[in-house]
Amino acid sequence: MSDNRNMFIAIGLSLAILIGWQFFFGIPQAERQRQAAEQQRIAQQAQQPAPGATPGATPGTTAGAAPGATPGSAGVPQAGSPVPARPLTREEALALTPRAAIETQRLKGSIALKGGRVDDLLLTEYHETVDPKSPNIVLLSPSGAPNPFYAEFGWTAAAGTGVKVPGPDTVWTTSGTLTEKTPLTLSWDNGAGLIFHRTYTIDDHYMFAVKDEVENKTGAAVTLYPYALVSRHGIPHVAGFYILHEGLIGVLGDSGLQEITYAKMDKEKPHTFAATGGWLGITDKYWAATVIPDQSVKVDAKFSTSTFAGTQTFQADYLAAPLTVEPGATVAAKGQLFAGAKVVQVVDGYKTKYGIDRFDLLIDWGWFYFITKPLFLAIDWLYRLVGNFGVAILIITVALKGLFFPLANKSYASMAKMKAVQPEVTAIRERYADDKVKQQQALMELYKKEKINPVAGCLPIVIQIPVFFALYKVLFVTIEMRHAPFFGWIRDLSAPDPTTIFNLFGLIPWDPSSVPVLGGYLMLGAWPIIMGITMWVQMKLNPAPPDPTQQMIFNWMPIIFTFMLAHFAAGLVIYWAWNNTLSVSQQAMIMKRNGVKIELWDNIKSAFKKKQPAKG
Repeated sequence: MSDNRNMFIAIGLSLAILIGWQFFFGIPQAERQRQAAEQQRIAQQAQQPAPGATPGATPGTTAGAAPGATPGSAGVPQAGSPVPARPLTREEALALTPRAAIETQRLKGSIALKGGRVDDLLLTEYHETVDPKSPNIVLLSPSGAPNPFYAEFGWTAAAGTGVKVPGPDTVWTTSGTLTEKTPLTLSWDNGAGLIFHRTYTIDDHYMFAVKDEVENKTGAAVTLYPYALVSRHGIPHVAGFYILHEGLIGVLGDSGLQEITYAKMDKEKPHTFAATGGWLGITDKYWAATVIPDQSVKVDAKFSTSTFAGTQTFQADYLAAPLTVEPGATVAAKGQLFAGAKVVQVVDGYKTKYGIDRFDLLIDWGWFYFITKPLFLAIDWLYRLVGNFGVAILIITVALKGLFFPLANKSYASMAKMKAVQPEVTAIRERYADDKVKQQQALMELYKKEKINPVAGCLPIVIQIPVFFALYKVLFVTIEMRHAPFFGWIRDLSAPDPTTIFNLFGLIPWDPSSVPVLGGYLMLGAWPIIMGITMWVQMKLNPAPPDPTQQMIFNWMPIIFTFMLAHFAAGLVIYWAWNNTLSVSQQAMIMKRNGVKIELWDNIKSAFKKKQPAKG
C-alpha cells in the first residue's frame, strides 16, 4: 500500500509542478510580454518619421521588384506604406485613403483603393468583453493606425525588366460594395499596355477568394510573379501560455506544420520553404489571417521580420510560379484569404471544401490532437442539445466515467483488496525488515495469491491527467468556449472564476486584485474552493498514510491546488470538482461492494479532532 501511495504522490506532484509552472511563471511571463508590447507601441509613436517615408521602396525603382533581385528572379516586396508624422487613430488612418466597403453578416470593413490592401476588418459577432454592447473585435487595421495588421495580393516582376506593376501607391478604380452576393472588382491601367483587374468575392463566413488578372495589350510577352502576404507591425499582446501558439503559422508541403513565435522570429533568420499549395499567415488565440495559394501551384514561402522606424514588422508571404502573358492574351492567378474567427466547424469545412492541406491545424489542438479534438466535438455536440457548455462538460464527465468504469472498477477493487490484506503486508515487512529482496518476493506471492495488482489504483489518475489537459486545451484555445456562460456568476467558462472569498464573494465593496504583488493570489473564487473541498474529501476516503511526510503532502495538496486552479478557466475547475465528486461516489460504491470499510467519516472526524499530547 505504501508503494501505491508513493506512486499517487509522484503523479500528484508531477501535476502540481506542471500547473504551478503555469501559475508562477506562465502568467507572469504573459504580463511581461504585455508590458513589452505596450512599451514598443509607445516607442513606435515616438519614432514615426515624417510623411512620405515608405519602407522597402526607393524612388526610381520598379514597383514590386525585390531589393537586390537579378534579371530572371523576383521576390515578394516588403510590406510598407507612408507613415504619418504623428500617431493617428484608427479612424484617421482609414480616412487617408479612398475605400471600397465590405459588408457581410459577420464582417464589416473596407479595402484600401490605394494599394489594394485588405486592411480594415471588424468581426461583428464578437465583442471585446462579455458585455454585448462592448466594441467589436478589430482584426485588421491599416498602416499608420495603432497595431497595423493587413493582407495584400499583387504581382512582382524580375528586376531590370522595367515592367510597371501595381504597388503600395497604386490607386485602383472600382464601384460598389463587397458582400456575400456581390463581388468587388478593382482595375488599374499601368499606362504601358498592361491592364490589371482584381476581383474579390467572399462567402458567408471568413473566406475571401482573390482573382488577379493581367491583360496584355503590348506587342511583347510579359512574365510576372503572383504573390500574397500577411503583415503585422509590432508585437501584439499575447496570452503567453506554453500550450498555445500565437505568431506565424503555416502548413507548407513536406515541411509540415510550422509554428514560429514572435520571439523566435526576432532571434532567427527568415524561414523559407518550397511547397505545392499549403497556407501561411499570422494567428492570434482566437483569430487569424492567412493567405492560401492555389493548392496545385508551386510556391516559395517565407516567414520574415524587419524593423522600420523602431517598429518590428512580421510578414508571412508566398511567391507563386511565374505566369507569362502573351500579346493580346489574359492570364489569371487565384488565391484566398482567411480573415476571421477560428471557429472549428468553419475551419474544418474550409479544409474539406477547398482541399486546403491540413487547414484544421490553424487551431492549436496540440500534441494530444487525438484526444483534444474528439473531446471538443463531443462537448460541442452536447452543447447543441442542452444549450449550455457548462452542462455539456458535466455530461461528458459522466460519459467518461462510464467509458472507463470497467477499468476504474478493477482499480478500486484492487485498492479494496490491498486494504483487506494490509495486516499481512505489515507482517511481511516486519518479518523481512532486514532483507528487502525476500520482502518483495513475499509481497509478490501474496499479491499473486490474492489476485491483486499493486499499481492498479493509480490507473484512474493516470487516465484523468491526459483528459484534464485535453479539456484545459479545449477551454483555452477554442473560440466556442469564449464568453460561454454557465449559471450564476460564471459568465465566461474560459475565464477564471471572478469572485473571491476575501471580499465575501462581492458582499464587501473591495477589489482584492488591486493589492500590489499579492492581488493575484487573493482572487480565490467560489468554484476553486468547491474543487478544493471535493479533492480533500476524496483524499479522506482512504486511511491516512503512516509516513508523516506523506501525511503532510496529502494534507496540503488540496490547499495548493485550490490556489493554483483559481487562475485557471472556470470550466476546468467545474470539471475537476464534478469529477472528484463522481470519483468519491464511485470508489465508495466499489469499496462497499468488496466488503471494505468506508473510512470517510472517521477520517474527516479525525482531521478535526484535537491531537492529544504524547504521555511521558
